[in-house]
Amino acid sequence: MKKIKSINPATGELNEEFDHYSSQAVSEKLKISRKAFSDWKNESIDQRCSSIQEVAKVLRGNKKELAEIITNEMGKPIKESIAEIEKCAWTCDYFSKNVENFLEPEFVESDAKSSCYVFEPAGVVLSIMPWNFPFWQALRFGIPALAGGNTVLLKHASSVPMCALEIEKIFIKAGLPEGTYQTILVNGETASSLIAKNEINAVSFTGSRPAGEKVAQAAGGSIKKFILELGGSDPFIVMDDADIPEAAKAAVTGRFQNCGQSCIAAKRLLINENVMDDFTELFLKNIDDMKIGDPMDSDTDIGPMSSEKQRQILDKQVTESLRKGANVLLEGGMTDEDGFFYLPTVLNKINREAPVVTEETFGPVAPIITFKDDNEAIKIANNTEFGLGASIWSRDQNRSMRVAKQVEAGVIAINSIVSSDPRLPFGGMKKSGVGRELSRIGMLEFMEVKSMKIY
Repeated sequence: MKKIKSINPATGELNEEFDHYSSQAVSEKLKISRKAFSDWKNESIDQRCSSIQEVAKVLRGNKKELAEIITNEMGKPIKESIAEIEKCAWTCDYFSKNVENFLEPEFVESDAKSSCYVFEPAGVVLSIMPWNFPFWQALRFGIPALAGGNTVLLKHASSVPMCALEIEKIFIKAGLPEGTYQTILVNGETASSLIAKNEINAVSFTGSRPAGEKVAQAAGGSIKKFILELGGSDPFIVMDDADIPEAAKAAVTGRFQNCGQSCIAAKRLLINENVMDDFTELFLKNIDDMKIGDPMDSDTDIGPMSSEKQRQILDKQVTESLRKGANVLLEGGMTDEDGFFYLPTVLNKINREAPVVTEETFGPVAPIITFKDDNEAIKIANNTEFGLGASIWSRDQNRSMRVAKQVEAGVIAINSIVSSDPRLPFGGMKKSGVGRELSRIGMLEFMEVKSMKIY
């Protein structure tokens, strides 16, 4: 079997390569996870919270080194990688502070002397995660799962093996019991085959819709709980009464952070025709002010894409959209320099069948679409199989709320870009996923509910 290769996207050079874990090694990991669960679920909540706080300390104490691993392996600017580690530590803080309240038994009136329902951990959760936020995706799910008493087995994207192994080390350094959080280096086929194993109780998956469908089929066939966080084609809706300079500034961040490689990126810019010219002028100026280059430079705003494969997929989407009549406002595209760089590209006058609006675009390409009124904006926003997030810009809060109620998305941001927050549930509608992560609601996804009546 081919080795797993870690490639530096800024240079195209090999960082390191790794062997896939043998079936025997994976079986041993499963046994260790199962044994760890038997002990971890019986730890007091205070003890689990104390352990998670130690994870936060390790993250903060090593954030520069951890951020460098992210940047060297998937290419995001170092300042964004540092922010990713800080967000992981914040999530540890949040759940260690709130888990006791989240898991309090809930009492109800009934014919019995006392009636309540309690929450118990599901068991060993297999976590299949993507490369674009390698620490955040793994810990966004992992921290609340651990806080609830579950143990975690991580199968990370094959392009970020260094991150995957380093995440496991964080929990070891923090002093958590052996097997509480483990990494396995396997391919997707092997990971899917593990779902049916008796040692696995549930699955958390973040990634593409086709891969998510396979995970859902495998989990459903084994009668196991699963959570899916899939793709998005988030609309960024700018009304005619919006703060245009602020919206144009936020649109650059929303579309181009992480080089546009985010499920909740602003992938379709929907602009009221009355403010189209003003918005576009400011948007293009703000793009021009961005620094593109070495992701290890703290001043860099846009680094390379994560891989040549991702770059080719994006370029094909742009080429086909141009063939269907899209107009180029800002010509970007692939560069001839080393690495997987793709310059920001802005298009308008886009055919409704063009790939940049019908498919998820995972890179620095911004399609601008005009609308006449709020009803047309809503219609365009909902004209997608996805329903992950949406950003709505207006000075009139009542107007924003009316639109928000009709936009089919799991996460709405008004006068801001869409982001995940440990205090709020995160997940999508339609083909963007099943279930929620984060907050109490996300945490309870991997808790069993036991009802009790005492007579």
